[in-house]
Amino acid sequence: MAIEALHNELKALIIETLDLEDINIEDISDSEPLFNEGLGLDSIDALEIGVALQKRYGIKLNPEADDVKRHFASIADLATLVCNHRTDGR
Repeated sequence: MAIEALHNELKALIIETLDLEDINIEDISDSEPLFNEGLGLDSIDALEIGVALQKRYGIKLNPEADDVKRHFASIADLATLVCNHRTDGR
């Protein structure tokens, strides 16, 4: 899968998972922070996204791992995580 397509798929996953009705794919930058000053997501949102990533891509995340925050920093970082750890065969 091309990286741009994966970025858009991840944006759609976040919008769908979190029911972000007022946001569309074009509103989310690939490098924009997903939490705090960026998209404004919180830790509960991170948990929901983590579950969605596990269901969609077969990625198992350890919430206690030091690098989890880094992987969830932006769409680009999430895409890197998916590319490196997906088990869904795509």
